[in-house]
Amino acid sequence: MQTARRAATEARRAQIAQATIAVLARRGYAATTFEAICEHAGLSSKRLISYHFSTKDELLAAVVRKVIEDAAAFMRPALDAAGGVRDLLQAYIRSNVAFVAAHPDHVRAVQQIALNAAAAGGQEADEGVARLVAMFDDGQRTGAFRAFDSTIMAATVRAALDVVAERLVRGLDPELCADELAETFDRATRP
Repeated sequence: MQTARRAATEARRAQIAQATIAVLARRGYAATTFEAICEHAGLSSKRLISYHFSTKDELLAAVVRKVIEDAAAFMRPALDAAGGVRDLLQAYIRSNVAFVAAHPDHVRAVQQIALNAAAAGGQEADEGVARLVAMFDDGQRTGAFRAFDSTIMAATVRAALDVVAERLVRGLDPELCADELAETFDRATRP
């Protein structure tokens, strides 16, 4: 019984987060009200949202987590198939670009949150950069990458991906974008 209730609660929270992504992407931050989310999700009352999320900030944090989780799930097969740190960097860039191109609403939602609310990503964004730093450090130890400041390079990769995200959402060719970024960072890190 407890497991079924927990699953139902998680399903409702996911439904609300997904509806919030769509409303943020289509209507913008200011028009993303509990009423608009209810309408989009087909919920009978905004109390269903406030039952699961006590504040709008809590809901927006859940949206950011959902986007990060969805991106990780999308990228995981490509990252798992990589055969070494150089391939891992290429897979990270290419699969990230592919995720953005395939999920423009996710990108627009996070952009709306970042522009209008507290810092988007917070700890999750820091953890993402930390994983890149660890990959760069590992590649430097094995000789796959040249010597450079891993934190600066990781932040630069993330910043480049974040900047092209808006262009991808507006129709930039994802393959061209992935090729350019992959080549740029391959040259920047090559021993």
